[in-house]
Amino acid sequence: MTIRVLLADDQHLVRTGFRFMLNAEPDIEVVAEAGDGATALSLARSLRPDVCLLDIRMPGLDGLEVTRRIAGRGIADPLRVVVATTFDLDEYVYAALEGGATGFLLKDAGPALLIEAVRAAARGDALVSPSVTVRLLKHFTAPGDRASADAGRTAAGAAAGAGLTERETDVVRAVAAGLTNSEVAARLFISLSTVKTHLTSVHTKLAARNRVEVARWAHLNGLLDEE
Repeated sequence: MTIRVLLADDQHLVRTGFRFMLNAEPDIEVVAEAGDGATALSLARSLRPDVCLLDIRMPGLDGLEVTRRIAGRGIADPLRVVVATTFDLDEYVYAALEGGATGFLLKDAGPALLIEAVRAAARGDALVSPSVTVRLLKHFTAPGDRASADAGRTAAGAAAGAGLTERETDVVRAVAAGLTNSEVAARLFISLSTVKTHLTSVHTKLAARNRVEVARWAHLNGLLDEE
């Protein structure tokens, strides 16, 4: 099946570059483009693409507001959104993920990560640039959260309680350390497809929407302490 993508960015050159990269893939097609948030919102609602690839800073409605209106909490039939931005600001990442985005990446991340993010969103998975995962823990972990956790629970006990297998626990630790899927595969001597399979299971068992929430769970339950 072809993944239908709505591309929204106020810079024509950026849209052209992204369109070229995405349309070069046999399973991806850019079906519409928008240069502002209002147009992006209208096209998203009328076309219902498989993935909406949105810039943050756009005239009128910004990408974060568009994300909230098509993928936020309380939306009956949310669309899948990947936010791409030039600005490596933690508050943008946090707002995008809280607003319902399933992916977040920087525009200079390269074509491989862009394509992987679109495919992951189409599958219902989430991809957050690993470089920002660890930094975001400070936003998802309020002061005192760790101290208020069950002091008698060991990391192994937390993993067992969540139903994680030993290998899934290893994957969680690696993701929480900020490793990419390829780096996780290399560290654990397993294939990339196996890493993705484990992550899908982990997201389900932890009710985590993305890598950042997996990392937060690992942090709160002491898995990084036992590295």
